[in-house]
Amino acid sequence: MGAYIIRRLLLMIPTIFGIMAVSFVITQFAPGGPVEQALANLSGQNVSLSERVSGGGEEVQSQPSQNNQTGGQYRGRQGLPPELVARIEKQFGFDKPPLERFGAMLWNYLRFDFGQSYYRDISVIDLVREKMPVSISLGLWMTLIAYGISIPLGIAKARRDGSRFDVWTSTVVIIGYAVPGFLVAIALVVLLAGGSFWQIFPLRGLTSPGFSSFPIWRQILDYFWHLVLPIISMGLGAFATATLLTKNSFIDEISKQYVVTARAKGLTEHQVLYGHVFRNAMMLIIASFPGAFIGAFFGGSLLIETIFSLDGLGLLGFEAIATRDYPVVFATLYIFSLLGLVIGLISDLAYMWVDPRLDFESRDT
Repeated sequence: MGAYIIRRLLLMIPTIFGIMAVSFVITQFAPGGPVEQALANLSGQNVSLSERVSGGGEEVQSQPSQNNQTGGQYRGRQGLPPELVARIEKQFGFDKPPLERFGAMLWNYLRFDFGQSYYRDISVIDLVREKMPVSISLGLWMTLIAYGISIPLGIAKARRDGSRFDVWTSTVVIIGYAVPGFLVAIALVVLLAGGSFWQIFPLRGLTSPGFSSFPIWRQILDYFWHLVLPIISMGLGAFATATLLTKNSFIDEISKQYVVTARAKGLTEHQVLYGHVFRNAMMLIIASFPGAFIGAFFGGSLLIETIFSLDGLGLLGFEAIATRDYPVVFATLYIFSLLGLVIGLISDLAYMWVDPRLDFESRDT
């Protein structure tokens, strides 16, 4: 087991390197970088602004976007002094060759030094920490609640396969899966958040004004009350997927020979289901958990965050890409990739917890 864990940890190094290298190369060919946009802005403004930039170098910091060259020249540099162009390049770190910049970035990221945002007067790591509670709240609770409901429901559907209960629950689950989460969010806002009908749930943020002065029981209640609508909106798709995955996994296991043998030995249906089938059927569910969690944590919340005015990592990543705030883009990519690999390893270790017969030492990675 120890050798397997070490091998997996070592394999994370080339994986992270490949992800960051491909992303870095792509950005070198994407037009509209921070330097190019700053120069384009300056070329269309008055001389006094150019003089302030060339004199102090501070004004450009609020202008940036992403860096890139086209044919060795910035498209926005025409008519600007070469020394001003050089100063802006140095301000954004583009005065060095790409390989040197990439190497410096990797060395800093190994120490979790992600630098400063181009557009905000804050370090990237502090910015990520600031947005993290929203994404943790949405991703963690949505995944736990979805799986907490889906696994028992999937088992019940497998035991009653083909019954009326199975048919109508499958209909509800499939409809929930087919409806986009953002449409559900809009409908919930209109119906329950004061859009046109009832003002039952809050619409903005994760806490109410004066949250810090509330007693602890009211803080907990207020926090979960704010989460109800976003979690419902995000959870329908994951709920449907996990339910059907659980059902099909249990049906597949129930039809195997070892189940027939266990029943022939006189074991009760409960003993067969939870003593033999459950352990094997849950392997597939565990395998899907990391992907579901990562998807909920990072990828599925952008529209939900926008609709419910939740300032999380999904919205941060989108804004960083749109404005070419590369320190934020690369830092979030690095963190997301690293977390995904670690959760994948934890998932493999959970296999052993569910089924100790697995031999990781002899497994090829």
